Amino acid sequence: PTYTSGTARKDVQGRYSVKNLFYVSAMAGVKSLAKDTAIYGLSSIVGRFLNWCLVPLYTNMFPAAQYGVVTYIYTVVAFALIILTYGMETGFFRFANHDRYDNPDEVYSTSLVSLGVTSTIFFALTLIFLHPISDALNCAGHESYIWLMALAVAVDAYTSIPFAYLRFKKRPMRFATLKLLNIGLNIGLNLFFILLCPWLWNRCPESISWFYDPGYGIGYIFLANLITSALMLVLLLPDIMSVPLVFNGRLLKDMLRYSSPFLILGIAGIMNQTVDKLLLPVLITDKAEAMTELGIYGANYKIAVVMVMFIQAFRYAYEPFIFAQNKEKGTGKLQAYSDAMKYFLIFALFIFLGVMFYLDIIKYFISPAYFSGLRVVPLIMLAELFFGIFFNLSLWYKLTDRTRWGAWFSLLGAVITVTLNIVLVPRWGYMGCAWAALACYGIMMLASYFVGRSVFPINYNIPRLLFYCAVAAVLYVAAMFADFHAEWVNLIFRTVLLILYMGIVCRTEHITIKQLIHIRR
Repeated sequence: PTYTSGTARKDVQGRYSVKNLFYVSAMAGVKSLAKDTAIYGLSSIVGRFLNWCLVPLYTNMFPAAQYGVVTYIYTVVAFALIILTYGMETGFFRFANHDRYDNPDEVYSTSLVSLGVTSTIFFALTLIFLHPISDALNCAGHESYIWLMALAVAVDAYTSIPFAYLRFKKRPMRFATLKLLNIGLNIGLNLFFILLCPWLWNRCPESISWFYDPGYGIGYIFLANLITSALMLVLLLPDIMSVPLVFNGRLLKDMLRYSSPFLILGIAGIMNQTVDKLLLPVLITDKAEAMTELGIYGANYKIAVVMVMFIQAFRYAYEPFIFAQNKEKGTGKLQAYSDAMKYFLIFALFIFLGVMFYLDIIKYFISPAYFSGLRVVPLIMLAELFFGIFFNLSLWYKLTDRTRWGAWFSLLGAVITVTLNIVLVPRWGYMGCAWAALACYGIMMLASYFVGRSVFPINYNIPRLLFYCAVAAVLYVAAMFADFHAEWVNLIFRTVLLILYMGIVCRTEHITIKQLIHIRR
């Protein structure tokens, strides 16, 4: 029998060799990963796009000062969710596949109890200290904003485990359906409260006066969020009650020890994503100019959301995948991890080239007044690609229970982000933010790779990965420097380059059209 990188061959008697069986198993896992990523990606991509579409609604219906309150509260919510979940999603996947604990339902039930208790305590403390918290968040006189969002956050933190359970059970269709329903309901309620109710109030106020107050304003954004979160909890009740209520204190202690570094990792990760937007207005002397630059940077940052959505979709499928593969015996799982990295990079580079090649069209996603900031887009796209590779590499410290390394890498990134913003923003403005993001994720990626290869060595095909990066770089440079003085000709040329990239990939990976159709099926 023979073994090749492109296929698994049988011997003359029609049997697979042991090594080939490992390969077949690995490829089956990678195909499953690709399928789940596509399904999770539907809810992630559609959700992020539709939620982004609410921004024009908010900014047209409410004054800037009120929308500033919304932005600030949701920034705090992002931090609160990370604290309230304290890495238990990843901990659940790890211990649901752990050799020491052979009952995943016990892990699930213990996680539910833990998050249920901490979420309840969080909401109770919010109610007790409601007035001081409202003052600190510039919501004095609008305490209801705080308790509405606190309750929504508590519910969302709790339901994160049932959603993780659906991923563990490989039920991506139910996961995606619930997520899309969540998004649709939230958007529908926003349109109802912000557009329909004011219209009805002006024509027949008696029909809605029993529940609607036109002076409540942005409060209805938070109310819509809470109603949506509550409905998700109701719809997830069958999944919550599908296992007997069991609590294992020893198991929880082990899970917390494993997951606690992810709390630091999450907080540092949020800092890496948002601290530049917080620092930019502080680091530029002219405040009017600072806010203008922040607006331009933030608007163009939105274009990179395509890469973010792909990484999010990949993340939903990847964590269950790596922990399930880790239970397999032999070297097939290592091949699966290597293949997952390769195909992630192939598709991430395709997304990068696609966005950059068609940026002349995509840029109309934002107002022409912001086009001066388009130069940050390739840097932010690359920064997010580096972050995706870093996440892919993170399997080594998750599988070896060395999760503290994830916290160290994220803290390293936070230090780099803050330092480079302080140094570069006063000189280069928002371009300093973009370069800081690129350096942050690039260094985190390299640090994780070099530390991980000595702890949990995986034979990534580095020459092949660098080859695809080089191909993408050459095609990108060719597209940027070739100008045919007609936009439609440029687009045709860039389309040919994108097809050329996929042709090179298919030829290098020995992928035929017949195989692509088979994978799709």
